Formats: sequence, structure tokens, C-alpha cells
Amino acid sequence: MPDQPNVINRPPGVCVPWEEKKKELPPIVGDEQLVKRIWEENDGLAYVYIWQLLLSF
Repeated sequence: MPDQPNVINRPPGVCVPWEEKKKELPPIVGDEQLVKRIWEENDGLAYVYIWQLLLSF
């Protein structure tokens, strides 16, 4: 598939990757791995929810 403008390549199961979200956040004080794990779990749930809506209607 040729490169298309405005197409964002993301791995399956991800809406907003942690690396992208981390840039929007203030510096993390504490356990960054904990914050990353929670973000990735919630992001995965959002991905499943979006697909469920698309497939249900």
C-alpha cells in the first residue's frame, strides 16, 4: 500500500500510544511503569469499545 497523507499507523489494539500520551503529560513523579500500565489498559478498553460500537450497528 503506498504512503497516504494523514494516515496514522498504530499497532492493533491501541488508540493513543503511551509514548504519544506521555508527551502531553507533566513530568511523572513516582512509578512511571505503573502509570504506563494503567494507561495501556484503559486505552485497550477504549479500543475494544469503539470496535464493539462499529460492529454492533
